[in-house]
Amino acid sequence: MADAAKDLASGTVGGAAQLIVGHPFDTIKVKLQSQPTPTPGQPPRYTGAIDAVKQTVAAEGPKGLYKGMGAPLATVAAFNAVLFTVRGQMEGLLRSEPGAPLTISQQFVCGAGAGFAVSFLACPTELIKCRLQAQGGLASASTTSSVVAAVKYGGPMDVARHVLRSEGGARGLFKGLLPTFAREVPGNATMFAVYEAFKQFVAGGQDTSSLGQGSLIMAGGLAGASFWGIVYPTDVVKSVLQVDDYKNPKYSGSMDAFRKILKAEGVKGLYKGFGPAMARSVPANAACFLAYEMTRSSLG
Repeated sequence: MADAAKDLASGTVGGAAQLIVGHPFDTIKVKLQSQPTPTPGQPPRYTGAIDAVKQTVAAEGPKGLYKGMGAPLATVAAFNAVLFTVRGQMEGLLRSEPGAPLTISQQFVCGAGAGFAVSFLACPTELIKCRLQAQGGLASASTTSSVVAAVKYGGPMDVARHVLRSEGGARGLFKGLLPTFAREVPGNATMFAVYEAFKQFVAGGQDTSSLGQGSLIMAGGLAGASFWGIVYPTDVVKSVLQVDDYKNPKYSGSMDAFRKILKAEGVKGLYKGFGPAMARSVPANAACFLAYEMTRSSLG
C-alpha cells in the first residue's frame, strides 16, 4: 500500500477516535463561546462548564452533548485524510533521502502546510456543527428576531440547505474562513512539532519506533493541549462569526469581533470555553494519535 493510502486510512481511524472521545467537550465549549453577553445585572446563561453540562443534559438528555456530531462524523474521513496525507507528503518533500528523520522545525512546516489545506474542509464543517451546538442556548436567550436564534435546524443537511438558500450560497458555508486559517495553520504546526519533539525526548533520539502506547498517549495529549494553548482566541472569534445573524450581523468581520469581545468582556471573553477545550484536547488527541500510530504500524 502506498504511503499516501496508509496515511489516509490511519488518519481516518485516528479522526474517528478523536471525535468519539472529544465531541461532548466540544459541545460545551461552543455553548460557552456563543452564549449572548448578559445585560447589566443579569447572570450569564451558563455560569461555567459544569453548569452548561447540567443544563444541556436536563434539557436534551445525554444525546444533547453529541448534538452536531453528524457533520464532523460525515467528514472525519476526509478531514483527517487531508491532514495526515498532506503532512506525510510534505515530509517526503523535505526529507534529504527516503526514510531520513526530519528536524522539529521541518515537522513544524509540515504541520503548517497540513493546517492550511485542511482549513477549506474545516470551515464549512464547523459552521454547521457550531450552528447545531449553539442553537438551543441562543434560541432560549434571544429576545429579538434572529436568523440563527429563531431557526431550529433539523440536522446537518438542514443547516447546509438553509445557508445555501438564505445566506449567500456556497460563500455562506465559508463564513469564518480567515479565523479558521489563523487557528489551523499555527495550531497544527505547533501540534505536530510538539508531538514529534516529545517522542524524541522520551526515546532519547530521533528513532521513536520503539515507544510504547503510554508514551504515544502522553505525546498526543501534550500535542493537543499545545494546539489550543496558542490559538484559542481565534477559535472564539470563528465561533461567534459562524453563529452570527446573517441579516442583522453583530460583527462585520474577524477584527471587529475581536475588538467587540475584548471591549465588552475583556481578555477573559476570548477564553470562554477554554476549560472544556483543554479538557477535551488531551484525551481526544491522545486517542487520535494512538489510533493513527497503531493503524499506521499495522499497515507497515
